[in-house]
Amino acid sequence: MIELSRLNGKKFILNCELIKTIESTPDTVICLTGGEKLMVREPVADVMSKTMDYLKRLRQEPPRAASAATEIEKKT
Repeated sequence: MIELSRLNGKKFILNCELIKTIESTPDTVICLTGGEKLMVREPVADVMSKTMDYLKRLRQEPPRAASAATEIEKKT
């Protein structure tokens, strides 16, 4: 999920996994997989950057359970 701004300045959260295309016309137009189109203030590069950051965070490896168990053992 990424935070974007509509042309009127109102902020909203977008599930960026639903983005099909992003165009600059000169306003940024985001076309979603369901056919809906959104116009936002952010330039295409910013939308792409926010989306890539989100996807990187999503795919980070969570801490291992063994590491957590080791930490608990150290504390006791």
